[in-house]
Amino acid sequence: MTKTITIAVDAMGGDDSPSKVIDGIEMHSQESQNVFYKIYGDEEIIQKIITKKKIKKNQYQLIHTREKIEGEDSALSAAKKGKNTSMWLAIESLKLKESDAMISAGNTGALFVIAKLNLQMIENIDKPALSGLWPNKNGLNVVLDLGANVECNEKNLIDFSLMGSALHKALYPNENPKVALLNIGSEELKGNNIIKNTYQKLSSIKNKLYEFYGYIEGNNIMEGNVNVIVTDGFTGNVALKTAEGTANFITAELKKALSSSAMGKISSFMNIKNLTAFKKKLDPRLYNGAILLGLNSPVIKSHGSTDYLGFYNSLKVCEKTIKGRLIEKIKDNIY
Repeated sequence: MTKTITIAVDAMGGDDSPSKVIDGIEMHSQESQNVFYKIYGDEEIIQKIITKKKIKKNQYQLIHTREKIEGEDSALSAAKKGKNTSMWLAIESLKLKESDAMISAGNTGALFVIAKLNLQMIENIDKPALSGLWPNKNGLNVVLDLGANVECNEKNLIDFSLMGSALHKALYPNENPKVALLNIGSEELKGNNIIKNTYQKLSSIKNKLYEFYGYIEGNNIMEGNVNVIVTDGFTGNVALKTAEGTANFITAELKKALSSSAMGKISSFMNIKNLTAFKKKLDPRLYNGAILLGLNSPVIKSHGSTDYLGFYNSLKVCEKTIKGRLIEKIKDNIY
């Protein structure tokens, strides 16, 4: 008999919540078996929405609270709001072993702080890392760190290599993780001392979970030669924002070019299939769901501005990390 997994959901975080959250749960519940949702938020508001959805009553539990973390709250002020916010209660359910994973589209800084206050780090992991999914020519990359740690040492980057590989294996069990260090060049002598020392150590480590590829430059991230890309949080966050901005720019400019003239509109109509595939490839909602790695339970961050489809995809990430035994894979392979 398949074990039911439980996902704790902060229903009040992010834009257009809780509507998009409940819509995402409805979509996810229609295709996923043996998943139970513990939904934290304003019961009066949520009840009006959820009764109109195709979500069975035995698939969820509402835990009422009117308190929530606001997007403009600082991480410190959010933590000081107390233990009755929807975000805190959802994370606390992990601490109490009432849930298997937790998801929120709320304030990122607050999520980090509250998660670290409630949850223990995995033994021998010094720092958590925020990882995300990026498309490449052959599938998807796991990229980390995306902003949790501005500065990292060699051990942190080696830990990130292991955690990112464990995540990729949990999400895509039929693929073998290949790790690369993001750098300003592909030659061994390029980069600062931390990067070069990490390269030497990873080259000498034999880990059954992943293969070390070497350096990768920013312009090769999407090539698909590797599927786990490791960097510090400063560089990773800059790369993430640059990629998001570039994708939005290309999509907007293409749309403008194809709608600005009669010939452009005709061309758009004739190539509708190819254009739809192109748009889908760059749709950030399909890659939504960043994971805070290093804690002893999965904490998933959905983008605050995403819609129900993006939240649904974050729930898929939640489910896969649990069924793929992410935490166990990290613990089994840590040095």
